[in-house]
Amino acid sequence: MSVFRTPQVILFSPDVPRAARFYQGLGFTETFRVPTDDEPIHVDLVLDGYKIGIASVASTRDDHGLDPVAEGQRAAIVLWTDDVTAALAHLVAGGATQLVAPHEWLGRLLIAWTADPDGHPIQLVQHL
Repeated sequence: MSVFRTPQVILFSPDVPRAARFYQGLGFTETFRVPTDDEPIHVDLVLDGYKIGIASVASTRDDHGLDPVAEGQRAAIVLWTDDVTAALAHLVAGGATQLVAPHEWLGRLLIAWTADPDGHPIQLVQHL
């Protein structure tokens, strides 16, 4: 019997509503928000069974005593797609920054890299 279940990645953000809107624009659906009636300090979103959370840097420091890194390439979200070029254009139009143009990797994948508005890398991957 496994002790662990339901893994999730949490991204730290200085602007939780902006980050949540960005990921909703990629097709993620909000499943949890706290507080529900004011500026959120945490939002969970899911896409195709994969859950990410967006947590406020300030709340993580104040409520949990941690010192989250708020800048730089701390983690990456990987999104598989049937058309990396179109997906990259969609993300850039939605506020992402292109990091690396589409390129072939391992002779069987097409990969591009962007960054969300908080600088978290997003890898787009397509089978060739």
